[in-house]
Amino acid sequence: MRALTKVTAGPGLELVERPEPRCGPLDVKVRVMRAGICGTDLHLEQWDDWAAATVVPPMVIGHEFYGEIVEVGEDVPTGTAVQVGARVSGEGHIVCGHCRNCRAGRRHVCINTVGIGVNRDGAFADYVVLPASNVWVQPDTIDPDLGAIFDPIGNATHTALQWPLVGEDVLVTGAGPIGIIAAAIARHAGAKHVVITDVSDYRLALAGSAGVDLAVNVATTRVKDAQRRLGMREGFDIGLEMSGAPTAVAEMLANLNHGAKVAMLGLPKDPYPIDWSRVITHMITLKGIYGREMFETWYLMSSMLATSEKLRSAVASVITHRYPADRWAEAFAAAEAGECGKVVLDWS
Repeated sequence: MRALTKVTAGPGLELVERPEPRCGPLDVKVRVMRAGICGTDLHLEQWDDWAAATVVPPMVIGHEFYGEIVEVGEDVPTGTAVQVGARVSGEGHIVCGHCRNCRAGRRHVCINTVGIGVNRDGAFADYVVLPASNVWVQPDTIDPDLGAIFDPIGNATHTALQWPLVGEDVLVTGAGPIGIIAAAIARHAGAKHVVITDVSDYRLALAGSAGVDLAVNVATTRVKDAQRRLGMREGFDIGLEMSGAPTAVAEMLANLNHGAKVAMLGLPKDPYPIDWSRVITHMITLKGIYGREMFETWYLMSSMLATSEKLRSAVASVITHRYPADRWAEAFAAAEAGECGKVVLDWS
């Protein structure tokens, strides 16, 4: 089969022929139809310090995918929706099942998590194998491109729905695909005002489809000015931090209401200082977010997308570039350039 592989330790990837993965007794084998490029994949292609410390080549990368089950392991329970022919997306975090968090039902904070496409062969290939418990069966009507980005939709859902949003003023920092999706979810969930910030005019324009009240380029405009334009007398009630940029975090904290709540998904490159006196005196709650809750987040995002054409359209609009798998280099170049939303590879 074709497989986009980190062949050796160092920058670059290669599309090579590899044997099809074997399906274990509790696994399923999926014929990949679409796969989304994630920031993690860019780190792996570029081979930065994190990639070098995390990945052991050779490794097939990729963890956002949609496809069709072609084989089910002999010990997978029968009589469920997990069967040959089912169209599925996959939860890319494989958990141990026996640590304290797993046994308490908090699988998303498993201390032994293994990542598909990072710690084991992934989905940038014609076939991928994963535990049957990690697949999410999709309705036959779902668009394959949309099915391929359920992983980042889950990130956005997990982040946005940490706090009640009805009637709240929400500030989203970072207008990448996940930030835009989170803004759309905040609007769907009943937020009063939704403001998103970035330094890319392209991505801020793309955010317009999410139903935000204002898309602010913080290279030229301050968030405080956005508050005045909206007639806000107090700061934002909810912050969704998607950028990992220290300056964005500082400006968010400076524009929050007393008692505000912040969900932080964006990963910074390096440690940075925070104005802890403001956090303390303004009684601000900060919560780190990683991945998705298994599998409550999957139920929530599936339900929202199934019942709202407006939200489904807003989410789908972040997919701006599509390439056949053999043009993967062009796809990665587009994703790295930043003048894009979500980039999807077609493996069909």
